[in-house]
Amino acid sequence: MNKSHIPNVISLLRILLVVPIAFYLWQQNYLIALILFLLGGLSDGLDGFLARRYHWETKLGVILDPMGDKLMLVTSYLLLGWYGLISWWLVSLIILRDLIIVGGTFLYRHFIGEAELKPLLLSKINTVFQILLVLIVMLSQVMLFKQTSIFPLVVDGIKWLVVFTTVMSGYAYVNEWGKRAWRLRKGAP
Repeated sequence: MNKSHIPNVISLLRILLVVPIAFYLWQQNYLIALILFLLGGLSDGLDGFLARRYHWETKLGVILDPMGDKLMLVTSYLLLGWYGLISWWLVSLIILRDLIIVGGTFLYRHFIGEAELKPLLLSKINTVFQILLVLIVMLSQVMLFKQTSIFPLVVDGIKWLVVFTTVMSGYAYVNEWGKRAWRLRKGAP
């Protein structure tokens, strides 16, 4: 194996980590799910750092890295929603945003041409808040912290940040790619 494949291997391991995260969330073992989710988050930072630092970016990595993030987040949101720890309307909003972005990308590629997938800064901020919400919700279910009264306030605050950044980043993608498509269809670069 070539060293340049290390970030892709890390991304693959993060994708495989989704199964035990889902299992422990399903079992409502939030401590182990939290630890695994944290490992997944750390692996995301590590593969990104290695890819950028050593110029080990690959086309496969461009697909695997966000796929690992989305699988981990969507799985966690669905299961936390299932147990009523995150509202279904918020879970639906997050999934709807992702479906709009993926659907828009396919439409762009079909009607316009190749789309260079670069996440917007607002989307990265949204991902950070989504991760924080999952972590705080899981942490609030760990017995040691379960009686702490601050968690509902923190969860509500982060929840509304997730709502705001989800809506705004979804709008930003539609706006950005819509403008690009319009310019290209009109013949402007």
